[in-house]
Amino acid sequence: MSTPAGIERLTAWVHGRVQGVGFRWFTRARALELGLVGHATNHPDGRVMVVAEGPRSALEQLLAWLRSGDTPGEVRLVVESWDPPRGDLTGFVER
Repeated sequence: MSTPAGIERLTAWVHGRVQGVGFRWFTRARALELGLVGHATNHPDGRVMVVAEGPRSALEQLLAWLRSGDTPGEVRLVVESWDPPRGDLTGFVER
């Protein structure tokens, strides 16, 4: 599946008190505002993994928001990685 030029994939592991506080819902809302596709997924160790695809500038805005202190809960650390898009995502869902 081909993807448009300028599209990238961000994976962000969010550490802190980010489960049970509406974090995934707000992340989904912010991502949709930015026109991104992907998901926010709780992990058993308490982290949330955010995977998003879209224009680099929109992904950087999402990443800045994740680190801003304006999120629900308490984010202590965000570890990001950047990859070529896979083009396998539609919408933005909470998992």
